[in-house]
Amino acid sequence: MNYIIPASSQPALAINGSDKTFPARRIFCIGRNYADHAREMGHDPDKAPPFFFEKHPSCLVTGNGPLTFPYPSATNDVHHEVELVVALKSGGKDLSISEAERAVFGYAVGIDFTRRDHQAEAKKQGRPWTVAKSFDYSAPCSALTSIDDLHDTANAKIWLDKNDTRVQEGTLDQMIWPVPEAIAYLSTLFALFPGDLIMTGTPSGVGPVASGDTLHGGIEGIGEIQLSVK
Repeated sequence: MNYIIPASSQPALAINGSDKTFPARRIFCIGRNYADHAREMGHDPDKAPPFFFEKHPSCLVTGNGPLTFPYPSATNDVHHEVELVVALKSGGKDLSISEAERAVFGYAVGIDFTRRDHQAEAKKQGRPWTVAKSFDYSAPCSALTSIDDLHDTANAKIWLDKNDTRVQEGTLDQMIWPVPEAIAYLSTLFALFPGDLIMTGTPSGVGPVASGDTLHGGIEGIGEIQLSVK
């Protein structure tokens, strides 16, 4: 291609046990997918059709060892949300539950950072969440673990420590919309493609971060993530 400006680099995730990487095409996020988190945000946790928002793939923060999250501008209230990240190896439209299960390449641990003050204002005014969710460095993510290398993770523990104190904890079976159902539903709204990532929601305990904080999170059997807020 004879581009007029340099083409952007391809965001990608490392894969545990492999020298290959996983190219990230899009990042879809599920809102309020844990009942306790829905309650702490003031919403009814009864099962309803899931809703989604997007982060741009350039929001990913990846790498070996501890990561760095630069505290963003134009906010005084950034919150952590630890999440299971699903990576798709295939896609399609109007997938069945079994097709959705077969579409999964693997899982990772991610943090959905949120400018909570901007999100609250957007909700109040009925505006999109882009400024609150899809900002620079807002999607740190661990390396992927292929499902071929995983045992049953349905009841796996998900957790996050801030400054060595446990602040979020739950299990994946607490998700209102389990992974296959979420993928199948999302495929009724978008044609899905290999490389798409899905951040599947966070358990209760979300809260603010500040410069100097350290975060350490993980999902049992899948992986861990560590980062410093600068």
